[in-house]
Amino acid sequence: MKSNIAIFGSAFNPPSLGHKSVLDSLSHFDQILLVPSIAHAWGKDMLPFDIRCQMVEKFLIDVDLPNAKLSRIEEILYTPGDNVTTFSVLNNLQELYPEDGLTFVIGPDNFAKFSSFYKADAIMHQWSVLACPETLPIRSTSIRQRCLNGESIEDLTTPLVNDFIQQQGIYRD
Repeated sequence: MKSNIAIFGSAFNPPSLGHKSVLDSLSHFDQILLVPSIAHAWGKDMLPFDIRCQMVEKFLIDVDLPNAKLSRIEEILYTPGDNVTTFSVLNNLQELYPEDGLTFVIGPDNFAKFSSFYKADAIMHQWSVLACPETLPIRSTSIRQRCLNGESIEDLTTPLVNDFIQQQGIYRD
């Protein structure tokens, strides 16, 4: 039986309640794969991939969506010094799920620059693309800035992610 799978890629640096608001709108999918970027296409500085994956795992426990899980596909596809393209991610996930329909979920900030994605036309032709606005516009940048200022982030992320960030002293310098 064919499943519908949402592919939700992000830096997840860190996961926020904004990310949760996107997940909440994807609950009709059979499966949701959260795909952290291993190397940001536009050179954004991020925490190491493993730390962000740990935060995504904690985030998934908190959001408690049984159809959502972490995908480390970018780790498999990564060659140091190169970016992992959305096209490559989708192509490889389609090989892993050959009978299933994939929908690439993109936020409004990236949708505006979607035409600059590698093989954007091919992505639109081969897969569904869903522009999904955050109903709760919380940016990971705000979380990082508050941590730097020593301020609380409890209202911006989930409890386990908050605890992890506090215990590890992440984003303080």
